[in-house]
Amino acid sequence: MSFLSKLEDIEQRFLDIEQQLGSPEVVQDQRQYSELAKTHAELSDIVNDFREYKEVLQALEKNKDMLRDEDPGIRELAKTEQEELENRSARLEQQLKLKLVPEDPMDKKAVILEIRAGTGGDEAALFVADLLKMYMRYAEGKGWSTQLLNKQDSGAGGFKEVVGQISGKRVYSRLKYESGVHRVQRVPATESQGRIHTSTVTVAVLPEAEEVDVQIDPNELRIDVFRSSGPGGQSVNTTDSAVRITHVPTGVVVICQDEKSQHKNRAKAMRVLRSKLLKMKQDQAKQEQDESRRSQVGTGERSERIRTYNFPQSRITDHRINLTTYNLDAVLEGDLDQLIDPLEKNFQAENLKSAVQV
Repeated sequence: MSFLSKLEDIEQRFLDIEQQLGSPEVVQDQRQYSELAKTHAELSDIVNDFREYKEVLQALEKNKDMLRDEDPGIRELAKTEQEELENRSARLEQQLKLKLVPEDPMDKKAVILEIRAGTGGDEAALFVADLLKMYMRYAEGKGWSTQLLNKQDSGAGGFKEVVGQISGKRVYSRLKYESGVHRVQRVPATESQGRIHTSTVTVAVLPEAEEVDVQIDPNELRIDVFRSSGPGGQSVNTTDSAVRITHVPTGVVVICQDEKSQHKNRAKAMRVLRSKLLKMKQDQAKQEQDESRRSQVGTGERSERIRTYNFPQSRITDHRINLTTYNLDAVLEGDLDQLIDPLEKNFQAENLKSAVQV
């Protein structure tokens, strides 16, 4: 279906709903009326833009006659108006195309953020700490709230793994592009020869699932409690407050030990488990829909390197869109928009190709 055909169908649906809203039968049915009124309001924005777009196209057609007028003054005036109309037409067309792209229903959700050390030992664990600080600073700048759910210290000032929650306005819509393998190249403090070491860290950004999103059968859970441990395995708690929950059918395991209360750790672990199961459900659905077009951002798959942080050159490269910047310090201090904005535009363009046939 072409771009204009899709818009014409939407406008016709808008008119049909408008007619139904005036029907006495619908007016008497409060529930049906409310649902139709909501849909009508949602469609009004794109319909108003479409109607303006059609008016501009009509004006462009009329203006063509003026461009052929014998009077030079009229032709000059028509030429100026033509440029203005063409700019307005292009702007409206882009707006309409973006509005035709279905919004990701997860975009408004809070996220569960997992950062894990990959290859590289202590260097990878130290970079986990760097990335954690980067995301926390970014969240702070956006006015989002953060909460640490679990951490495993490496004993060298870094973390083997950290799990946190970030909530606020449209958190997932911004952070979903961060899922993947992050590679770091730098000279470790213990490196006497000045050689650059390469390490990797995996990041997973999961939309936080509500109980209504994922139903979990309590009989399918195995719950173990134990004492929280710190670096080297030493006990940091004298009670069995740490919680490990295993979802037996999938084998997914979640551990939370950051709170001193077993009850709080269990509640946090369940939040993380629901988000993991929701992500698995989404990935399976996406794979079934189109195996060949499965993407890193769409699945949260962590087998693919997405970004490299090169400390000696202060360089960051995002390999998905071949973007390179030399503002490493600023990014690690939380200035992530300079990376996320181009990614968002790129993937919007990719989605447009699927949603709109011009």
